[in-house]
Amino acid sequence: MGDNAEADSYSDDAIKSHIEHLVRTNLPNSAIYNFLLSDVRIVFATKGTVKARLTLTRNHINSSGGIHGAVSAAITDWAGGMAIATWDLRAKTGVSVDIHVRYLSSAREGDEVEIEGTAEKVGGSLAFTRICISKVVDGVVGPVIASGTHTKYVKLREPPK
Repeated sequence: MGDNAEADSYSDDAIKSHIEHLVRTNLPNSAIYNFLLSDVRIVFATKGTVKARLTLTRNHINSSGGIHGAVSAAITDWAGGMAIATWDLRAKTGVSVDIHVRYLSSAREGDEVEIEGTAEKVGGSLAFTRICISKVVDGVVGPVIASGTHTKYVKLREPPK
């Protein structure tokens, strides 16, 4: 995919459907994502943005009872890729170059979180994303648990001749 005029023509429904397809087909192929994100639900997608919700289970919690920092980092990694995929419905979202996560508050087992990934720029070689993980309180997005940035190398390799 890649032509911006073409990418701009995709409906939000088509983009959301594409992301849901990637979740269904790619999550089972990644042990860590499958372990942590098997119950993730895509709630919204448009070009450059994806929103998902996840109810935290024991698998997401550290020994002190709060969301584990490694879980927030893995979510940042995953959401950055999904945000890039919304850009032009690509299936391959590149490889990580840099991930930065800020831990701002916490959530506990049973809490629901909303994950918002935004592709700020998707270029020919690099893509820059911003991720926000927030606690959902009474069905509404509440305090930010973690925020991060994720840079990925997205240039596709030429097929061997």
